[in-house]
Amino acid sequence: MGTECALYLSAGSHRHAEEIAAASIAEVLRIEAKYSRYRSDSTLSEINRAAARGGSIPVDEETGALLDYAFACHRQSGGLFDITSGLLRRAWNFDAGRLPESPAFLAMLPLIGLDKLHWQRPSLKFNLPGMEIDFGGIGKEYAADRVAEHCEASGIAYGLVDLGGDIRLIGRSADGSPWPIRIRDPLEPATAFATLPIASGALATSGNYARCIVANGRRYCHLLNPTTGWPAQGLSSVTVAAPRCLLAGSISTIAMLKGREGIGWLASTGMPHLWIDDQGKSGGDLLSSSDQDP
Repeated sequence: MGTECALYLSAGSHRHAEEIAAASIAEVLRIEAKYSRYRSDSTLSEINRAAARGGSIPVDEETGALLDYAFACHRQSGGLFDITSGLLRRAWNFDAGRLPESPAFLAMLPLIGLDKLHWQRPSLKFNLPGMEIDFGGIGKEYAADRVAEHCEASGIAYGLVDLGGDIRLIGRSADGSPWPIRIRDPLEPATAFATLPIASGALATSGNYARCIVANGRRYCHLLNPTTGWPAQGLSSVTVAAPRCLLAGSISTIAMLKGREGIGWLASTGMPHLWIDDQGKSGGDLLSSSDQDP
């Protein structure tokens, strides 16, 4: 998944824990291999070869479910959550640490837009050649949910899945005590802004500090607005608690893309949340609650 991952399990025996851990790791690797944009043999690469020529391709049930979810997020976000926006990474190289020399991404904007695809199970059709899709915005969250569900079905009563900060809890502790989960301070990422006690469900954070470019005193994050091609501005970090990691992650990402308008939108979702803006101000009901149980 290109990030640090951890799995904590409470099992009846060390052997049982090792067996479930091995199966969980295998599931994460399966999902990564299937939806990696870096592997030519992945399902995603096969889809994008069809996208490059403006063709159509049948997809399996698992991929179809992810597409259904991506289309739903696209509608709910007013087009901001868009799995076709991965094209923009060709212009925005966050590893290089510098801004694009020219607005090259402007030429890519006509090839971005989930509404330009025709999706009717099992066929996905690209109406314009040169498009592509990327499940990077939902892949880790989906994997975290899959691992947690596998662990629960295998008799694990208590544990935690952490895939790069996308967290899904497994059951409850014997005494019902919550997990203390620290949220990074976006201004000082090495320190904690808050510690949130989470008893069940999932927690996901989207921020502008993990992958970003700092230029002229301004931070440009990796979350790119598909309508303008520019990084999201206004909010520095959004954390959401939800029953599933996939839901928590997509809500936090949409809020970041909405900028300051995301503050009111977060409240309208009814999900426990924490936001921090680019001035260091914060809000949300996760700060004032002692134990969130989505």
